[in-house]
Amino acid sequence: MAATADSPPDFAPPPSFAKPAAPKVSLRERLPSIDLRPALVVARRELAAYFATPVATVFIVVFLALAGVLTFGLGNFFARGQADLVAFFTFVPWLLLFFVPALTMRLWAEERRSGTIELLLTLPIATWQAALGKFLAAWAFCSIAVALTFPLWVTVNLLGSPENGVILSGYVGALLVAGAFLAMGAAVSALTRNQVIAFVLAVVVCFVFAVSGTPVVTEFLSSRTPLLAEAARSISVFERFNGFVRGVVALRDLVFFGSLIAFFLFVNVVVLDHRKAD
Repeated sequence: MAATADSPPDFAPPPSFAKPAAPKVSLRERLPSIDLRPALVVARRELAAYFATPVATVFIVVFLALAGVLTFGLGNFFARGQADLVAFFTFVPWLLLFFVPALTMRLWAEERRSGTIELLLTLPIATWQAALGKFLAAWAFCSIAVALTFPLWVTVNLLGSPENGVILSGYVGALLVAGAFLAMGAAVSALTRNQVIAFVLAVVVCFVFAVSGTPVVTEFLSSRTPLLAEAARSISVFERFNGFVRGVVALRDLVFFGSLIAFFLFVNVVVLDHRKAD
């Protein structure tokens, strides 16, 4: 039967071989999802646990007492006759060098000794979330202890006209030093179930990164391998901290502390995953 001009054709049009347009995917959907909420839950739990025992009070009181004694005694705060906190920042890294390992020695060692680490790692959270949560809680606790030294800042402003920007830079550097030592101590604490061993090893590791840029070490290495001396100076925590005390917040120093913290947190996660697999 012939088709008229007004009737539709008897045959169907050939199918289109064009591919359908792919749905648009945003950049946020392409990136792997990183859920920080479990880490924050662990951080809140751990921070509350610090203040649930007398450990927090003892730690903070002793830290503030020693900071005051060293600042006004050995640091000659009043005899210097200068409106700054150099006397305080001179001793803060050394206080953190011993106080932070005392704080981190029970971070994972106690969990392993009591067997609660198995319970923690069987919860529906990733290992990195648990490690990050514990680290953030310890860092928040150290930040509270350092922030409670604000009467020194008030005293300086009452006695003179200091450069508050420089003082703020020094506090930022102190918190970064505390974060670096905390990451080192957490990684060491995951290696053993003995808190004393964890404390001693953490002090040793922190001490190596602290004094690697001192003249004694660099001169000793320069006489043998100058390249090794430069490498030791570049990983020195105290050397980087001195820039913050002078009021210089350099990007390379921020990257250094961020990389150091990230590296030891990665080591912490690797050790925990290895222990979990055993």
